[in-house]
Amino acid sequence: MARMTKAQREWRPGQPKKPRSIKTMFASSVLSIEAFIVFFAALAAFGLTVRDWSTAGKLWLMGGSVVLALVFLLACGLLRKPWGYALGWVLQVVLIATGVLVPSMFVIGVLCALAWWYAVVKGGAMDRENVRRAEEQRRWEVENPLT
Repeated sequence: MARMTKAQREWRPGQPKKPRSIKTMFASSVLSIEAFIVFFAALAAFGLTVRDWSTAGKLWLMGGSVVLALVFLLACGLLRKPWGYALGWVLQVVLIATGVLVPSMFVIGVLCALAWWYAVVKGGAMDRENVRRAEEQRRWEVENPLT
């Protein structure tokens, strides 16, 4: 028989399922998309500067963009930590600052920051609503048992 996972070992019949955070899911989606945006913006910058920059400068541009894209992806996993959302805000500022290399990134960065803000605010409101509904459901089940 295969080894059981921690979740399987800790599960008991009738145990309620732990709710997932919609805020974390929304914010993680935004950060993932932004990782792709960073990578493709770097490719655009590489194409625009192919004649103006030295080989070392182009390598730094591509290497730095890959690292920044990986930081965006890493930040998705860090959203479980209390400071994960603060890191997300810092990354929004960094994304806007990439407009120095590709001017259209100023606009794209601001739009991504708005998407991040919406994901954090609306996701948090939906999480609070889910907690309220779960509490009401629990109270109703206590007041109206099946038997």
